[in-house]
Amino acid sequence: MDIEAIVADRMNRIDSSGIRKVFDLAKSLNDPVNLSIGQPDFDVPEPVKASAMHAIETGQNKYTVTQGIQELRDAVLRYERRATGIRHESVLITGGVSGGILLAFMALINPGDKVAIPDPYFVMYKHLCRLMGGVPVYVDTYPDFHLSAERLERAGAGEAKVLVVNSPCNPTGAVSGKEELREVAKWAAQNDVFIMSDEIYRVFCYEGDCPSMAQFTEDLLLLNGFSKSCAMTGWRLGYAIGPEPLIAQMQKLQQFSFVCAPSIAQHAGTVALSVSPELHVRAYEAKRNILYEGLRDKFRLQKPRGAFYAFVEAPGEDGDKFCQEAIAHNLLIIPGSVFSERRSHFRISFAADDRAIEEGVRILCAMA
Repeated sequence: MDIEAIVADRMNRIDSSGIRKVFDLAKSLNDPVNLSIGQPDFDVPEPVKASAMHAIETGQNKYTVTQGIQELRDAVLRYERRATGIRHESVLITGGVSGGILLAFMALINPGDKVAIPDPYFVMYKHLCRLMGGVPVYVDTYPDFHLSAERLERAGAGEAKVLVVNSPCNPTGAVSGKEELREVAKWAAQNDVFIMSDEIYRVFCYEGDCPSMAQFTEDLLLLNGFSKSCAMTGWRLGYAIGPEPLIAQMQKLQQFSFVCAPSIAQHAGTVALSVSPELHVRAYEAKRNILYEGLRDKFRLQKPRGAFYAFVEAPGEDGDKFCQEAIAHNLLIIPGSVFSERRSHFRISFAADDRAIEEGVRILCAMA
């Protein structure tokens, strides 16, 4: 049988993740300087580990209800009410924020629907939109990587059904301010565009407040999780809060796909919400400073105000070529074309040991 001939046509709408390709390449290099991975370099907090082990030992290893255990849903709602003031009450515990994004796109996007995606973007948005038969509308945010009503209008985003907002942003590290979010929320209301707000990096904010889109509109789905704040990337635990009719549809989809988020992780999540990330945030601010100060004289880049990435203009505005050259110097970084319709930049993750960041900076400056 020709297996390729029976694979669904929709699979031709998406490509393999460029990030995963770099991960695979890393295995073939001898001790590379790896500034490609968007994964915290600290470990899961001890109280969270202890809670997970207690859950295992006390038999909390079975399916939970699809929407997630009541204790965690209540804790998530309390946490987000304090942090963002969100007024919705419906909560769904998901298999990471990625799982929540997939469920949301499945529940919202019909073939032909337009989805406004600020460019640069987290790679998943584009491909999941296309997988559902949606049409991405890219909103150019270069060179400062900030979203505005003017830029949305220029891109024709008023025809979109959904706008995806990601602040702090992967890959740019940009953080949307209150006035910016208020303006975008007002624009969305005027154009009847629903907002999907991905706030997984919200705790990693280095200069001033990190406001949430939930402060300015109820016509949104808020997505957050535990992978970045508590380094629980492999635990696959996230959540979605939004209008009850949408959460109900996402829950129905989860019932016939993921079934539920991992039970052990859910029990640990209630503890994770009470663990302060402040020490790690300050440590990552210092890492950000090492990277930015080391590169600013040789490269054009915006100073990241959040998350743990810098999006840097490549020499000759060819990020693909520059990243290939970096590999020859045993340095792993990600081409900007993975995250953008342009290929002019590259992404660096400073979620790494300080010595690795310093060595990466040395290599990059020598290459420049």
